[in-house]
Amino acid sequence: MGMKDKSEQIKQQAKQKMEQAKQQAQQRGQQAQQQGQQRGRQSRDEAQRMQEEAEDRYDADRDM
Repeated sequence: MGMKDKSEQIKQQAKQKMEQAKQQAQQRGQQAQQQGQQRGRQSRDEAQRMQEEAEDRYDADRDM
């Protein structure tokens, strides 16, 4: 195997490693995004529920 072939092989391996790293980073990013969306939904639901409870309390206080 000549020196040229060797350096080509090293370049190819480096390129593959870069691609793998890029894909892993994308996957991690997507997972983080999904977790963030789930958390966002939960806190939205909670905020809405608290607001409804507050309005119910306000109505009850007004009726007295």
